Amino acid sequence: MKSHTVYKTFETARRREMVRITEDVQRAVDEAGILEGMTLVSAMHITAGVWCERRRARPAPGRPGVARQGGPPSWQPPANEVAKALLPDPGDYRHHAGGEDNGDAHLKNLLVHHQVIVPVTDGRLDLGPWQQVFYCEFDGGRRKRLIIKVLGE
Repeated sequence: MKSHTVYKTFETARRREMVRITEDVQRAVDEAGILEGMTLVSAMHITAGVWCERRRARPAPGRPGVARQGGPPSWQPPANEVAKALLPDPGDYRHHAGGEDNGDAHLKNLLVHHQVIVPVTDGRLDLGPWQQVFYCEFDGGRRKRLIIKVLGE
């Protein structure tokens, strides 16, 4: 069995950000030279996560026939009241008693989780037709690492 490890470093401009990394993960599979196996993608920080999410093209506003990346046409951002009710930011968390202000980021990591395993078949990530892999930052503004571990034959 072969194994191959890639580390990536992120320093997002915003505190909360989703970065599509599907191409980076596939590149690691290509570098490993495996045909069958699996890839573990894991955020190495407790205030970040990795997520497989639906991502597809939809028409760009005012430009029929021109696609842009985004969610399904029916997607709308959640109302601020809903998001704040689920995970208040900054919120009143015990974690903040130590001087930090990122208690909500720790809870968001629990919802999304810090890693995914993606199967590899015939040398390609075996994702569903609309699935993509994302690095999810919940407390940006500093450097954080991600590991991509490819195992297979």
